[in-house]
Amino acid sequence: MAVERARTCLHLGRLCEELGVRPGTLRKWRKQAAARHDRQPATVQLAGESVEQENRRLKRALAEKVLEVDFLQGALQQVEARRQRNIESGARASTPRSGE
Repeated sequence: MAVERARTCLHLGRLCEELGVRPGTLRKWRKQAAARHDRQPATVQLAGESVEQENRRLKRALAEKVLEVDFLQGALQQVEARRQRNIESGARASTPRSGE
């Protein structure tokens, strides 16, 4: 976790103080993490899945997410337009609670 924080930290000295470690220790940890990262395979694949299959699966998942975002953006625009019309007409901005 310290190495992850060090990647985005603007001042390593302050991070070391906060964590209670010496800067040399943090540098050592960073080198060890880099060495582990170099030894690991570049991609992690599902068992029995080729790179092409993984690529197709990920592209499908991305396309589905793009459709979801487009749908939600459209729905949000409709809600905002309805809210704006209600504000301009002086109507209540929210709907009544059930039972009212």
